[in-house]
Amino acid sequence: MAGQSGNKDSEAKPRFLAVTSLEDVQAVRCAEFHPSGRFYAVGSNSKTLRICAYPKLSDLREDHTTYQPTVLFKRTKHHKGSIYCLAWSPMGDLVATGSNDKTVKLMKFNADSCSVDVEAEMYELTSQLFPLTDIEEGESSPSQEIELTMHDGTVRDMCFIEDSSNKSSLLISGGAGDCKIYVTDCATGTPFQALSGHTGHILALHTWGGAMFVSGSQDRTVRFWDLRTRGCVNVITPGATPTKPGAPVASLCVDPSGRLLVTGHEDSVCSLYDVRGSRCIQAFRPHSSDVRSIRFSPSAYYLLTAGYDNKLVLTDLQGDLTLPLPSVVVAEHQDKVISGRWHPSDFSFISTSADKMCTLWALPPV
Repeated sequence: MAGQSGNKDSEAKPRFLAVTSLEDVQAVRCAEFHPSGRFYAVGSNSKTLRICAYPKLSDLREDHTTYQPTVLFKRTKHHKGSIYCLAWSPMGDLVATGSNDKTVKLMKFNADSCSVDVEAEMYELTSQLFPLTDIEEGESSPSQEIELTMHDGTVRDMCFIEDSSNKSSLLISGGAGDCKIYVTDCATGTPFQALSGHTGHILALHTWGGAMFVSGSQDRTVRFWDLRTRGCVNVITPGATPTKPGAPVASLCVDPSGRLLVTGHEDSVCSLYDVRGSRCIQAFRPHSSDVRSIRFSPSAYYLLTAGYDNKLVLTDLQGDLTLPLPSVVVAEHQDKVISGRWHPSDFSFISTSADKMCTLWALPPV
């Protein structure tokens, strides 16, 4: 564990450098890499959406001085409230955001010009369904996007699923309010399914390809969903014992093979769960407070967790997963860390924090 690893780990500790830092006027809640890895989007409590360029890392040195990233697109007042979550479609042509104003915004993204647009046909299909918001004068973007208003509470997380039957994207979104998970057809901008089952706010959603996704909730459970069967296929309560009911699931992730689920909880516990064997492998504590973000590295050899103890921790998953797992603190903020996201191909990551920063971390070339 991070707190118990001693000098042995610190000697071999990978030294991630803060390559760039974006500073906002309020807490930065979310950041996600574009599937191409060329950009990352950042959402803040200040209601601002930015898209930044991913820098060249080949000349990174140990004595590197952190600099501000190149902001390619900026839109203030993107929502009427804080931006809690965002997601890119698998093809990278759509970006969605969720807010405590209870709305989801869905926009077309052009990677060549790095501009956010609304598809003409999308606009025609949805103009009758949902109110469209004009950007204020002087803002940099075309004037419309789709606003989805089916949620009745803060939208806490979202993810896209590629619908292979008709090559379109589906957006899965969940949060506070009625505890339902909504499925939206992005080709028409229409929410067509509301999935019930959770009895507490939905805090985390994740998909790993195909028609499957998982949801984590304040009700302490994780639900597995299959869109082909239009329902929940399994419910587990990670970390629960006969004497302990478990804790709210603040974050979760499934490895690309679909075999291993990891969950991060509000009581600082992380759980490893064997999906195919339907069994808990182990629970461990890489943090001393809420684990708000958990993600496998692109190779799935490492786990990156972010916590309210201001730390980002790397856990090595290459050995026997039933034995104590080597964990090491790789980055720190001045306040609670809200999210950590790996670059899709490089061994680098972005983190967002209540200290109003979004920082890109990377290892200097050996």
